[in-house]
Amino acid sequence: MTDLNTRLLQAHAAGDIKLISALYEEAADATTDDDAAGFFLTHAYVHALEAGLPSVEQLRDRLIKMGRDVPQG
Repeated sequence: MTDLNTRLLQAHAAGDIKLISALYEEAADATTDDDAAGFFLTHAYVHALEAGLPSVEQLRDRLIKMGRDVPQG
């Protein structure tokens, strides 16, 4: 996770929102802790929204499945 932390810090410093979102999703996939995964996925989702990334739908679906968001409708 140290390498991932370093890459996240570098992406934040560079302002690369697309990469930041991808790295937070990678962090979520790398943990077995549900709370940590939810935290990381939420950050991935927020950054994807900010950047207008196509991954928004997929990230939101993952958050819904985790019970961390609710379906619209």
